[in-house]
Amino acid sequence: MTFLIILILVFLFFPLFIWKTAVQAKQNPLLLAIPYFNYFIWLKVIKKPWWWFIFLLIPFLNAFIVMLMLVETAKCYRKYDLGRQALAVIVPYFYIPYLGSKEQYIDPDKREKIKKTVIREWVDAIIFAVIAATIIRMFLFEAYTIPTSSMEKSLLIGDFLFVSKISYGPKTPNTPIAFPFVHHTLPLTKYTKSYLEWLKLPYYRFPGTTSIHRGNVVVFNYPDGDTVILERQNESYYQVVRDAEKSFRENMGSSYVPGTGYKAVWDTYHVTARPVDKRENYIKRCVAIAGDTLEVKNQIVYINGKPENYLGTKQFKYIVKTDGSRINPKMLEKFDITEEIYEAGDGNFLMTLTNDAVKAFKNLPNVLSVEKYLQPAGEWAYYIFPFDSTYKWNVDFYGPIYIPKAGVTVPITTKNISLYRRIIEVYENNTLKIEGKIIYINGKPATSYTFKMDYYWMMGDNRHNSADSRFWGFVPYDHIVGKAVFVWLSLDKNKSLFGGKLRWSKMLRTIQ
Repeated sequence: MTFLIILILVFLFFPLFIWKTAVQAKQNPLLLAIPYFNYFIWLKVIKKPWWWFIFLLIPFLNAFIVMLMLVETAKCYRKYDLGRQALAVIVPYFYIPYLGSKEQYIDPDKREKIKKTVIREWVDAIIFAVIAATIIRMFLFEAYTIPTSSMEKSLLIGDFLFVSKISYGPKTPNTPIAFPFVHHTLPLTKYTKSYLEWLKLPYYRFPGTTSIHRGNVVVFNYPDGDTVILERQNESYYQVVRDAEKSFRENMGSSYVPGTGYKAVWDTYHVTARPVDKRENYIKRCVAIAGDTLEVKNQIVYINGKPENYLGTKQFKYIVKTDGSRINPKMLEKFDITEEIYEAGDGNFLMTLTNDAVKAFKNLPNVLSVEKYLQPAGEWAYYIFPFDSTYKWNVDFYGPIYIPKAGVTVPITTKNISLYRRIIEVYENNTLKIEGKIIYINGKPATSYTFKMDYYWMMGDNRHNSADSRFWGFVPYDHIVGKAVFVWLSLDKNKSLFGGKLRWSKMLRTIQ
């Protein structure tokens, strides 16, 4: 809230910095102290049409207009080169008052016309385009490509979509100084960061047009992505460490020392940390919101005791038993079965199918049965959140688990602390220490904890091929990027050598 108040005050009284310029332009400088009207005075100083003011009322676009007004103010002092115009934009609080006190204001109507070279015109056009695109990408919407099959058949590999950032409210960037149009790595490099970390902004989210609802397809920053193995960026660093610890523990027996796997990972790979806005972007369906209780039984997701009933096409793995013959390839093509098929012998095939495909396959003359591929209830999967054998959960039988809500207090004990430890320590920046059966938060004994932020539970529609909340837990509100709203292009990259074959039926569709 404090950050918002500061932003509003800065915007309302920003024109005060052209005080001395207004005096030279024969405008009453006292009027610059009147919120909003001061922008009319500024437009008079630089001789721009009144309708520019309309753009100043449009969130995020107004930042771009103010930049243009600063450049036009610099031109009133014959500052036509890019360097000094950039100074006017980057440090207006110092540079504009300096010009007003040291140099002579020139009326824009009487200013000499400057003929630009072809190179200068191109440079100006490129800078304009980069700034405009950056503002749009940062605050309005961003293009995104589906890289994996975790959301099939709702979203396909090769779908190009738009993500609305105004739906849930755009965030201020944690790292505002960055190479444009890339995420975290410089082009033509393997590991070089594309951003500078010496300037960091606090987290703030502008108001959005809606809130996150169950069933929304959401893009968010990967929660486990705060630490990354550069050579294995498509894997969770934490899971790699857990796997290494498990391997050493099993192989070394009684000589195993906790932390051996951790040390091996750090000795073998390059490990780095990333701020929230530079973590990988993931796309999943929000199946539970803050305050919900989620449970998965026999692959069916229950929210607050009721089965989920969201849009989208879900699919699971099935064991298809035939009389020994193979499945007709035409059936595979008809139901667009793109996931790898595993042959287990004796006519058994492990396949990923939708409900419609299951019904059709059961009616095939050479198919004897189609059964769910299930991990048994009570069988603990060590790679499943919260990675604690106390909770004997797996991908098909999970929970119940409460999704934390801001302001809600829950009891904490050494038995359930594994559910909330990462929230307390990492997402909400507290220190946590356990001595015996006593939990210390920020140095004080604690038997309960009050959440500061809302959290969400995200899952892929391709339930058996999705790295989702079952594998890394809750998604904090400050990790939410935006709502996936529209697919504008869809390419089947497996069917063409030139970027992919167009999927005409999958183009220009809204996301459900």
